Amino acid sequence: MFKPLHNYVLLERIEEENITAGGIIIPDNAKEKPSRGRVVAVGDGVFADGQKIPVTVAVDDVVLFSKWASSANEVKLDGRDFVLIKETDILGIIE
Repeated sequence: MFKPLHNYVLLERIEEENITAGGIIIPDNAKEKPSRGRVVAVGDGVFADGQKIPVTVAVDDVVLFSKWASSANEVKLDGRDFVLIKETDILGIIE
């Protein structure tokens, strides 16, 4: 598989529903890219002030990440689409 370095996290996007709460169907060309994802792999963390700071998210966590993340990179591995993002662009874990 793929092992991210440092504080990078590999995410698989979770598709949003294409029907609104009011029952309106959203066509594919009008949908935004999802900002939720499932963590597939994580890096080991970064060193700061001589200490290793581990990544706080874990594999299989569902997270919310910034839509305009400066570190986001779209990658394709084994025919599947993923997002490689720095942990600092993850806004939170969805429980």
